[in-house]
Amino acid sequence: MGFGFMDRWRARYGHRRHGRPEQPDEAMMAELFAECGLLRELAGSAGVRLDDGVSSLTALDQLLPRWRDDPEVSEWLGNDAGLYLGTVLHRTVPGAAWRLDEKERPLLVLPNGYELDVTAVGHGWADEGSPQLATAYLTATDG
Repeated sequence: MGFGFMDRWRARYGHRRHGRPEQPDEAMMAELFAECGLLRELAGSAGVRLDDGVSSLTALDQLLPRWRDDPEVSEWLGNDAGLYLGTVLHRTVPGAAWRLDEKERPLLVLPNGYELDVTAVGHGWADEGSPQLATAYLTATDG
């Protein structure tokens, strides 16, 4: 699973420290990860407005999964769904922060130290409908 936008970011802004890529600025990651273009397009065409709020996660959970017929779309949609979940958490949970793991996968670090692999959650949602995004949000926030 690739994150092409991270490659573009590194080409433009990235630096290496001790042979390893340096972590992007957290605010820059938050901006990049919030784009979720394919998910926003799919949701908009289904009449769902993504406002980066918790209620939009429930609305996404109720979409008919027509994208599952196209594995390429499902792959990108899984990334976008996970990044959107992370964006909602980032914007609604004070102290939540983005970071990249050693394989450059985006993780959302919650204030209690828990690191959520949002794209893994997003792929589960896109491929099988589980976990639901709203449930994943509630679990992450102990709601």
